[in-house]
Amino acid sequence: MTRKLFFPGMIVVVATVLAAQTSQRAEERITKEVRHELVMLPYYDVFDNLAYRVDGPKVTLFGQVTRPTLKSDAESVIKKIEGVETVDNQIEVLPLSPNDDRIRLAAYRTIFSKAPLQRYQLGAVPPIHIIVKNGNITLEGVVANEGDKNMAEIAAQGVRGAFSVKNNLRVEK
Repeated sequence: MTRKLFFPGMIVVVATVLAAQTSQRAEERITKEVRHELVMLPYYDVFDNLAYRVDGPKVTLFGQVTRPTLKSDAESVIKKIEGVETVDNQIEVLPLSPNDDRIRLAAYRTIFSKAPLQRYQLGAVPPIHIIVKNGNITLEGVVANEGDKNMAEIAAQGVRGAFSVKNNLRVEK
């Protein structure tokens, strides 16, 4: 009698473990595909910031973009990924402002004119993102060390017309 209970119980435990591993692999695959699809968006650049969270079949999009079409493009490419059932698009479209555009360009020139930061300028989507909203600069992304993080902030603080600088850069480990 003990054997009869033991084997069905083992089957349930093994099935539960296999289901958990399969769902974890699916979530890892979705995470990898979401990142790839977002980075491949044609108009995603240094002045946009896209982030995401994968919770099983649900993907939540965050960030700020300068073009409304980028927000809708991001949502549509994520919906096409196999295994994604719902997309919660919380991406903010930044307001149109000639002053913000001027500050963006000035911040870009100032930050990437510093020799140690020039390497972050390379690539289709640079690791440093410059977000400007209503005259306020926010730096997002990843840098190699604390010195680069501080240098980017100091450079951004030197931009004329900017009201504030918030440094959300993360140092890679």
